[in-house]
Amino acid sequence: MELHIDIPWLLERQAELLPEQPAVNDYSALVAAVARHRVNTPRLGEEPDAAWRAAALLHTTVLLKPLPARNELFGAGLATAYMHASEEGIAPPYGALIDLVRAIRTTGLDVYGTAHLLRSWRI
Repeated sequence: MELHIDIPWLLERQAELLPEQPAVNDYSALVAAVARHRVNTPRLGEEPDAAWRAAALLHTTVLLKPLPARNELFGAGLATAYMHASEEGIAPPYGALIDLVRAIRTTGLDVYGTAHLLRSWRI
């Protein structure tokens, strides 16, 4: 199932995930996340799937920091919600999402590696 989201969808997820979170600090980061997840050919010969689109949302949110704080939690929640909305739930091992976000931040894990991990957690 190919699902494209928009800014209101992201803001709804923010309200669900972080109800006490202050307002968005950088809307351009949200615009970038939406645009990135909509790319039809992320690299030559590769078709995007739900895991790649979820990874694009997570990766962009973690790196561009649209919120004043808790962007890692927001990004992980977006990826999980996107996979669920695409009818492809995930069940990561305990602590694996934390490790994934840490790898994006510290080791430079790219969106393709992120998508690979999300695919491996499909249920």
